[in-house]
Amino acid sequence: MQSFLASSPIRQATPATAPVVETGDGQLLFVRDWGQGPTVLLLAGAGMDSRLWAETMVGLNDAGMRTVAYDRRGHGFSSDCGEVDYDLLANDLATVIATLDLHDVTLVAHSGASGEAIRYLSRHGDERIRQLVLVGATGPCMLAAQDNPCGVPREVAEALLGELAYDLAGWIDRNAEPFAPGVPDRLIQWLGQMIMDVSRRTFVDFQRAILETDFRDEAAALRIPVTLIHGDMDASAPIELTAHAYARILPDAELIVYEGAPHGLMYTDRARFTGELAAIVESVNQQGLRRAML
Repeated sequence: MQSFLASSPIRQATPATAPVVETGDGQLLFVRDWGQGPTVLLLAGAGMDSRLWAETMVGLNDAGMRTVAYDRRGHGFSSDCGEVDYDLLANDLATVIATLDLHDVTLVAHSGASGEAIRYLSRHGDERIRQLVLVGATGPCMLAAQDNPCGVPREVAEALLGELAYDLAGWIDRNAEPFAPGVPDRLIQWLGQMIMDVSRRTFVDFQRAILETDFRDEAAALRIPVTLIHGDMDASAPIELTAHAYARILPDAELIVYEGAPHGLMYTDRARFTGELAAIVESVNQQGLRRAML
């Protein structure tokens, strides 16, 4: 066992039992890697960790796909470095992909993780990524400006950051129902506890990055297919500000709108979402096979 661990790029966490990937600055990222087949790498939004994707991952495994998800810094079972920004988080994503030697990946990003995915592609290239799927994505530009008049006013953004820093429990209570209306209370409580357990420093910094980072130029420069899946009742990332804006600037984008769906559509619309995601992966995989045969 010791010789295997010494030669493996994945080390066993202590005291946790699942594998972890070590970053260049010594942080440990808790990784879930299930199943075999075409690879789907899933990134949870701010405040959420890899457990968010549990049902999606099992469903994709049942469809013959490999699923990988990890807890970003300060989330879940990963270590806490305190301050974060999109460059750092994108570099962590690159480390996970390189350590696991992932190729032909369908990269799925929820909410604020959309920026992680886009920054990864702009910094590290798309050689290992075949397709990007943005689910309830934030961005491309959240703050109001002269060229973004429908954005969030600065004073509203600062008030939100203050709530997250000093009244997180109250913020969760006020926003839990709009995230996934109609799901069991136990699920809502579990998701709320997941957020409460996040490093407060990391969570506030990440939310500030979500609000302040302008991804319009980086999104416009993407050269891989992008599928946007978004609910038209998404209170956290209103569709006109986010998905419709991305659809206008992405060179190769498809927008799939779930009528009546909220931000947490992986739970409220689980069967449709998992089936649609599996179909996207299979379609892209078949296209890759056809290109390889030419």
